[in-house]
Amino acid sequence: MPEFKLKVNNKTYIANVESETPLLWVLRDTLGLTGTKYGCGEGICGSCVVHIDGKAERSCSIPVNDVSGKSITTIEGLAENPDHKIFKTWIELEVSQCGYCQPGQIMTLAALFNSNKKPTKSEIDEAMSGVLCRCGTYPRIKKAVEKIVKEGI
Repeated sequence: MPEFKLKVNNKTYIANVESETPLLWVLRDTLGLTGTKYGCGEGICGSCVVHIDGKAERSCSIPVNDVSGKSITTIEGLAENPDHKIFKTWIELEVSQCGYCQPGQIMTLAALFNSNKKPTKSEIDEAMSGVLCRCGTYPRIKKAVEKIVKEGI
């Protein structure tokens, strides 16, 4: 079985998995990082978003051999900062309902803010439209994003 050296949340891990194993399953099943969720397995719903070299990517459709040597951040890595503006706002405005899509929502938004501290409404809508919410908490998500943009991240 091939061996992959992965940098996840600023730690180095060795994963002995088949080269075409989706990153999502390596994170969840091999490394025990279960914050990243499985939704559709086709890169459509956005529940599995992680950052790869700072960019929001769908981990269910990226084979592990494509990320060796790259920096991967999961929701657990982002949560290492409990004062992160996104988390604080999410809690303050009670954004989550079931919470299943929230790692994907938060990671997508964090990647947007990493590249653009003052995104326009259309840039926010474009970025966030790729993460589906089964519970329909879009109005609360939108309110939280607007608050973060207004107050600054």
